[in-house]
Amino acid sequence: MRRFVDLLIDNQTVTGRLVTSGVIVIIAILVAAGMQRVVSRRLDDAHSRYYSRKAARFTVAISTLLALAILWRPFAGRVAVILGFAAAGLTFAMQELIGALAGWFNIISGRIFRVGDRIQMGGVRGDVIDVTPLRTKIIEMGSGEPDQSWVKGRQYTGRIVTVSNKATFTEPVFNYSAMFEFIWEELTLPIPHWSDWGVAEGILLEEAQKTSQAEGAESMMNQMSRKYPVPRAEVEPRVFVRATDNWMELSARFVIPVRTARTVKDEMTRKVIQRLRDAGIEVASQTQHLTVEMDARRDP
Repeated sequence: MRRFVDLLIDNQTVTGRLVTSGVIVIIAILVAAGMQRVVSRRLDDAHSRYYSRKAARFTVAISTLLALAILWRPFAGRVAVILGFAAAGLTFAMQELIGALAGWFNIISGRIFRVGDRIQMGGVRGDVIDVTPLRTKIIEMGSGEPDQSWVKGRQYTGRIVTVSNKATFTEPVFNYSAMFEFIWEELTLPIPHWSDWGVAEGILLEEAQKTSQAEGAESMMNQMSRKYPVPRAEVEPRVFVRATDNWMELSARFVIPVRTARTVKDEMTRKVIQRLRDAGIEVASQTQHLTVEMDARRDP
């Protein structure tokens, strides 16, 4: 024990510095664990606990590195010169790293998104599961584009995609759930000109009114308008009609929670199609009807 204490005090020899370095690392691990336990007990919000634990680990890690640097005093007397050359070289060689770090500060300070938000960044759409100083991890959702994903709806594909935080500067970031957790969805159906499209419009409107979450969207819109000078958006369900050369196009527009879009639209589509069939109204398609008339006076 006496020998260990002597080595711990002795910072002139390599052995003494190794012992002291080990003690510093052990203390850092214990402090980090203690800070995380205190944070977990005192903070109720899951997001606050997550970011506080991250901050505690980073703080302890930086403090440990500084303590070790002071202990070992690498290249004593030439640190300034060496650091100058190193900084110039690293700045050029680590542009992506510096951009990612700047992007992390942009995410945190600008509150662009946080863990749990549904976003689209760097061509990837999904839910954020982790944000580090360099990268953002997203659990991917499907896309309507046939060449981008085998899952066609807004549901998980199972892939975890890592995107550099630098993308917040180079590409737009879409947040589906930061302040307004609703989206305007549309269900469009073509109805033949000879069918009673007025009845079809009424059926679409009734089902849209049953499906719409206009009250919740209106409440969140009012909260957002108190913080930002945004104009009031129409959240009540409506059906828009457009005449084309082939059919009458009916589009039902309604507001629903962003995370239920595919399920809600599936249920509404089934109900609307069944009601149209019951009413004797068919859905148009791009087909051609040929009528062949035989001349009865012509001898067979």
